[in-house]
Amino acid sequence: MATSCATSTFSPLLNKLTGRTSMAMVGLLSYAPKTLTPISPTRTFNFISLSTPTKPLKKSFQEAVSEFDEMVSGTKRKYYMLGGKGGVGKTSCAASLAVKFANSGHPTLVVSTDPAHSLSDSFAQDLTGGALVPVEGPDSPLFALEINPEKAREEFRTAAQNNGGTGVKDLMDGMGLGMIAEQLGELKLGELLDTPPPGLDEAIAISKVIQFLDSPEYSMFTRIVFDTAPTGHTLRLLSLPDFLDRSIGKLLKLKQKISSATSAIKSVFGQEQPKQDSTDKLERLRERMIKVRELFRDTDSTEFVIVTIPTVMAVSESSRLHASLMKEDVPVKRLIVNQILPPSASDCKFCAIKRKDQMRALDMIRSDPELTNLTLIQAPLVDVEIRGVPALKFLGDIVWK
Repeated sequence: MATSCATSTFSPLLNKLTGRTSMAMVGLLSYAPKTLTPISPTRTFNFISLSTPTKPLKKSFQEAVSEFDEMVSGTKRKYYMLGGKGGVGKTSCAASLAVKFANSGHPTLVVSTDPAHSLSDSFAQDLTGGALVPVEGPDSPLFALEINPEKAREEFRTAAQNNGGTGVKDLMDGMGLGMIAEQLGELKLGELLDTPPPGLDEAIAISKVIQFLDSPEYSMFTRIVFDTAPTGHTLRLLSLPDFLDRSIGKLLKLKQKISSATSAIKSVFGQEQPKQDSTDKLERLRERMIKVRELFRDTDSTEFVIVTIPTVMAVSESSRLHASLMKEDVPVKRLIVNQILPPSASDCKFCAIKRKDQMRALDMIRSDPELTNLTLIQAPLVDVEIRGVPALKFLGDIVWK
């Protein structure tokens, strides 16, 4: 969350509220709840509501809510993916949604697929390491997972270079492509794997989604929230299952042709039929890719929430993102407009200009054919960082109504 020009006015008050300024939170206008769930039995955080004369918001925008009752209803597992332009507050919105779900009785997992992780900062807790970490504070179980691309890359390199670089050759041998593998070996494939190709981060994230679908370790979670990478990475993630499905399909057809030719030759000499292990593995992988693709497009289980800020550039990118999501058949219902200046009876010159720019951006949203039919959710600009579970609960009560 950005810092408003009024920060200096509130800072002394915040310091009186608590010695831990990272957990402090002050309400703007009448948004703040009276109290928050204490983080420990002995300590309660109170949030102050500062009342000032205000100008009324436009009715259509004021009444926009996230319809959280619909989001929280039912015990069937649901996936929520939050994405948009870099720097618009996706992580804060995703973390606050996860806290809201957990406090509403849902065992929840929040996952960061962004290589530049900030979930640890958002929760004020070390979540690094690529493993499930319990988050302290919410009423129901809440776990966080930051997918570690570097660790996964290292595992990928180790597997591919196993036994002196024979891992790739073994795979191709199993497909009947050993001769080609020997020729490619002269190109030193192992060195190429030291610089993984673009899209590997997304492939690693896909592998985690497969684990969510198949592993008993994740069966307890009824809500899984994704804090995704900026737009380009997210679109690659969503389109990857289709790409892999097509690629695996081509490999299987090639394998089938080679197998038919080699079996015909071997039958003449009375040799055994080749084993189907590699083909079976590819087929299983393809089936998993189909499951992931169907998950991303399942309107009953999955929803993509676009997060933006009220600037012309951010709204334009959000419009393009929505168009791309529609091409991928990914369901989108909600648009969060973050960092909106709260109404004020008197503005400084900077605030007046800023507010005018924001109103122009909001008018763009209302007239944009890609965005106008989405549920519009407002998230006001606040004057301190949203950091820690109490602050995330506060933000969640504002955004997810």
